[in-house]
Amino acid sequence: MEKKKTLIIFGVSSFVGSNLAQSLKDKYRVIGTYFENRVSIKGMLTVPCDVLNRDAVQMVLYTFKPDVAIYCVGLSSLEDCQGREKYADALNTMGVFNVSQFSERYKAKFIYISSAYIFSGEKPLYFENDTPDPNTIFGRTKASAEFYVQKSCLDYILLRCCNFYGRSINARQFTWFENVEQGLFKNKSLRIDDHIRFGFLDVQYLGLIIHLCLERDITNKLLHISSKDVMTYYEFVKLYANIFKLNNDLIQKGKWEFPLERAISTEIDLDDGLSFRLEVQNIEAYLDAELPTVEDSLVGTFDRLGGKLIKSSSKKQTTGIEFI
Repeated sequence: MEKKKTLIIFGVSSFVGSNLAQSLKDKYRVIGTYFENRVSIKGMLTVPCDVLNRDAVQMVLYTFKPDVAIYCVGLSSLEDCQGREKYADALNTMGVFNVSQFSERYKAKFIYISSAYIFSGEKPLYFENDTPDPNTIFGRTKASAEFYVQKSCLDYILLRCCNFYGRSINARQFTWFENVEQGLFKNKSLRIDDHIRFGFLDVQYLGLIIHLCLERDITNKLLHISSKDVMTYYEFVKLYANIFKLNNDLIQKGKWEFPLERAISTEIDLDDGLSFRLEVQNIEAYLDAELPTVEDSLVGTFDRLGGKLIKSSSKKQTTGIEFI
């Protein structure tokens, strides 16, 4: 029987980290690190670690000598980054330096989860080789970390991602998706942004994609992960309500005061909205798979959470791996 690879998730108490742990713990020997929010996940070990403490990071990587280290630590709220710039830079950039350096020393593949926010949203479509032009503090810190990893690491995967949605294991911290769920179930009126467009994927796709990347030994690549299409939060929540048979009359159009760090181009009318659409042809080719539309993803979520599967309007089929 082949020995399971050891995988460390830095930031296992985060939304993405906790879901990756649940998704990968049956395929790998998974160890998770946390800072203050101690978590317990059946079937895996969790240990404390401050990613800003180089000695602590080195001790964890020296002790477990993992095959793979995944960085899921960070301040991900655009508003929080705007208000706590130094802290955002520390977690989203300096912590990456520490973990990637010691991953290199102990021969672990380093996986960094980046974001479409490294772009400004002023173009209709973004490719992997497009130059980052962030207009938020969050995006700037992510772009800095990307640059460092590509220039300094010898064994890495950079996954630049759309918005993920789903539920967290942290009962004290609801995700935006859980807040929407609760609001609709309690018949509360919701005002949702209809201004800025993103890709949306169920967070479970990320675990599957990382597993496939590791199986195929993808190395030193920057790859986009996103739904095939983009939509506003308002359009997403309306679609969610339709698929989950909830009252979509509660959902009203709103406008997010997007926390810009710098002015956008004078050629762009901000009232027309920004769009963070990522081209995904490369990862589809590497994995011989077709990434889903937002609707396909939500249909899969409905099925996964115990609902009756509703047929998607998407007709296109893939000859490779089927995600749904």
